[in-house]
Amino acid sequence: MSEQTISAMALTELPSKQSFFKPHRIVLMAIAAILVFCVVWFMRWDWVPRYSGRLAYGVGVTLLMLFSTAFIGFLLAVPIGLVQVTGPWPLKMLAKGFCTVIRGTPLLLQLWLLYYGLGSLFPQFPSIRSSFLWPYLREAWPYGVAALTISFAAYEGEVMRGAFAGVPRGELEAARAYGMSPFTAFRRIWLPRAVHRALPTLNGETVLQLKSTPLVATITVIDVYAVISKVRQETYITYEPLLLLALIYLCLTAILVVAFRYFESKIPTRGA
Repeated sequence: MSEQTISAMALTELPSKQSFFKPHRIVLMAIAAILVFCVVWFMRWDWVPRYSGRLAYGVGVTLLMLFSTAFIGFLLAVPIGLVQVTGPWPLKMLAKGFCTVIRGTPLLLQLWLLYYGLGSLFPQFPSIRSSFLWPYLREAWPYGVAALTISFAAYEGEVMRGAFAGVPRGELEAARAYGMSPFTAFRRIWLPRAVHRALPTLNGETVLQLKSTPLVATITVIDVYAVISKVRQETYITYEPLLLLALIYLCLTAILVVAFRYFESKIPTRGA
């Protein structure tokens, strides 16, 4: 087959403008434009400037909760996944039990157990009330951070277990034959390869973590969901705040997906 023929076949496979602007796509785009126009023109949005400061603060709290819990949770997930592959047996069983219990119970239940259960016990101890930790323990956000971190660590720990187990043994044996110490082989080969394998799933878990952050509003943490709920209570407007909340989460999710795809493209072992 000649190069001209291959080039012609490649050109025919590329989507053209005519194929993109098909009648059904034009109709769908027109419907979407009409919906956007109706939402902007016929709904009430005069309340947005009045609550813009609170909304910005709520988005900041949501992002802080997301990134802090995902970062700490991933740091915990690495040893949780590794110990399930390498042992020893007691730690392996402990890690498996932790992942099973956390993944098998609702996150809302875990959050309430920490806040209403453990949080209600601390005031009964004078030593805790007089310690430097009390100004933090009497707030709600530490319990929200703890619950989201534990949940993320359990789910991502199972992901890292599969990622560690899926790294070809030949690569680790080659590292040992090259004279690398176990820690050096783990740092330079095993962990990067496992993270590369787990990155698409980590993307999905981080998006799910973002969608779990509204639960902290149930323990009086003022995130963007709590702000929207306050807007609905004060203005008696139902749909517009919910549509804005959906748009905010949609934009944050899109940013996360784009960021993870960028990091995936930058990993040197992508083609390995």
